[in-house]
Amino acid sequence: MRTLPLALTAALLVLPQLSSGAAQAQRRIPKLPGYNECPLGYVNDLKQHCNSPIDYEVKPTYGKPCDSGWMNIGAGYCKKKTLGIF
Repeated sequence: MRTLPLALTAALLVLPQLSSGAAQAQRRIPKLPGYNECPLGYVNDLKQHCNSPIDYEVKPTYGKPCDSGWMNIGAGYCKKKTLGIF
């Protein structure tokens, strides 16, 4: 009798993690191989990461153009457009 609520709780905790794709809102992203700079909106921490005070939804380009609804922010990353502008 207790297994149904327990299974439902477990499913609700795992579902958001499964539904998120390669892009997530991130304040700290790694520098991609071949890039020594950070993308637009991020600050170089002088190590292997870039930091931002704002959560941007970003994903690596892997050398391809950004998908529709995304914009190239440099250093091998695309950012999801918000409000259709930036």
